Amino acid sequence: MDDFILSPQYRDILSLVKGFRNGVVYGTKIRFPHALVMTVLFRTGSPQQKITAILQATKAHARGLAFFVTGYKSLMLLQRYLSATGKNTDVHTFIAGFVSGYFVFGEKTSVNQQIILYLFSRIAMGLVNTAMKTTRFKAPPNSFALFAALCWGMVMVLFRRDKSVLQDSLRSSMTYLYEDSNHWTSLKTLLWHNK
Repeated sequence: MDDFILSPQYRDILSLVKGFRNGVVYGTKIRFPHALVMTVLFRTGSPQQKITAILQATKAHARGLAFFVTGYKSLMLLQRYLSATGKNTDVHTFIAGFVSGYFVFGEKTSVNQQIILYLFSRIAMGLVNTAMKTTRFKAPPNSFALFAALCWGMVMVLFRRDKSVLQDSLRSSMTYLYEDSNHWTSLKTLLWHNK
């Protein structure tokens, strides 16, 4: 068996299997604890409904990453085989990511939306870091503090003016923090229970 799995002849196809496996494992490791904590803290319903919600979110995240990795790696392999040089380029990378992202994460679900928003924020930071590396511009020492202030200032204006434009979980968190804290009917609802 080791001869088969270590043979260079089967390396490409086995990398797809391992990529699928890693997508399932990583998606489960990331989503299960997150779903568990968020469900226990914020979700209403019976214990069975809560368990179902946790398992569904975990399955969606693990499945999405597994299929994305498999689709991406498959398209990279295909493009490499079709390439005159036998090598992948940045264009191949973009095409494989674009196509796989469209088909795997294109449906607007809560799990997909969280994944894409996470990616978007990391991409924005990556682009800023790339610009910093390729130019002579140096960030001021307090640049992160300014970035944090800008983010919080903008989100507070959006929340105050039209919170319907914000993502559901952010809007819910902000409502809890900034609006629900304006209402109480007793010492109990002031300090112990929100409502």
